[in-house]
Amino acid sequence: MCGIAGLIYKDKSVNIGTQLQGMLQALKHRGEDSTGYALYGDTDGKNFIMRFKVGENVGEGSSSVSEETSVYDERIKIVKSHILGMGAKIIKEERILPYSLRYEVNYDEKDLREFSRKIESVPGVEILSMGKSLEVIKDLGNAKEVCDRYNLDKVVGTHAIGHARMATESGVDIKSAHPFWGYPFSDVSVVHNGQLTNYWNNRRMLENEGMRFMSECDSELIAVYLAKKLRDGATLEEGMKDSLTGLDGVFTYFVATKDSLGMAKDTMAAKPLVLYESDNLIAMGSEEIAIRAILPQEIDTYDPYDGEVKVWQI
Repeated sequence: MCGIAGLIYKDKSVNIGTQLQGMLQALKHRGEDSTGYALYGDTDGKNFIMRFKVGENVGEGSSSVSEETSVYDERIKIVKSHILGMGAKIIKEERILPYSLRYEVNYDEKDLREFSRKIESVPGVEILSMGKSLEVIKDLGNAKEVCDRYNLDKVVGTHAIGHARMATESGVDIKSAHPFWGYPFSDVSVVHNGQLTNYWNNRRMLENEGMRFMSECDSELIAVYLAKKLRDGATLEEGMKDSLTGLDGVFTYFVATKDSLGMAKDTMAAKPLVLYESDNLIAMGSEEIAIRAILPQEIDTYDPYDGEVKVWQI
């Protein structure tokens, strides 16, 4: 099961959090174990936005049974010390939930890999996303529950992707929820519906080349795979086309960057995808009902071909 949805406006900003929430809530019958949002909001582009968590196996808006808030407090202190030690400045900090934080960080370095490794050297800490416009928010529960918990109805932006998950290949926890950040690249995120049959072989190969995995969810492989392609100099579209042969299994996935939205469908085309295109809006989802959530009027949709890759720019 699982459901994915995405949309991009080419010429305006909208309440992107509310629109994606409506699309994902329409797909909740495909899975309510967790829901995740990758939102590309309107910012001034000066600072990195870092979404991260400081607890393990947490969800449902409360701290884990095995970890007290005081443990989270200590981890946050160490994270702050690491940020300042790398010459960065914390411009704004928000603690949304005991285990979930949002920092705006002024950081001049272009390579986020060493920065991220230092932050994630703190036990229990995971960066969910870093970018000048991207914010990844994911937690247990359906789309409305997560939206309400994190006040996502207030986010204005141009594009977004999201995922409604039924856990089949890995645990019900935040680290296994989608979207996955395309570590260590700013503003790159991925959601996926399907199963990858060469997960472990590819994971071992990528880990040997210095890439990082935070979960045992096969979907994370797509984000890491694309990150490696980007690191080696490929364009996003080239990396996506390579994935059609580099990844085995049945899959449909969406990937977003600071100014684009893309989709890829494997050559067997076993996983559903419906697309709507107009001059200023592209909307897509696992079922047409997701698109109807934001476009209730009469519209024409279509199914992409097998082995198809498409990328749209703002």
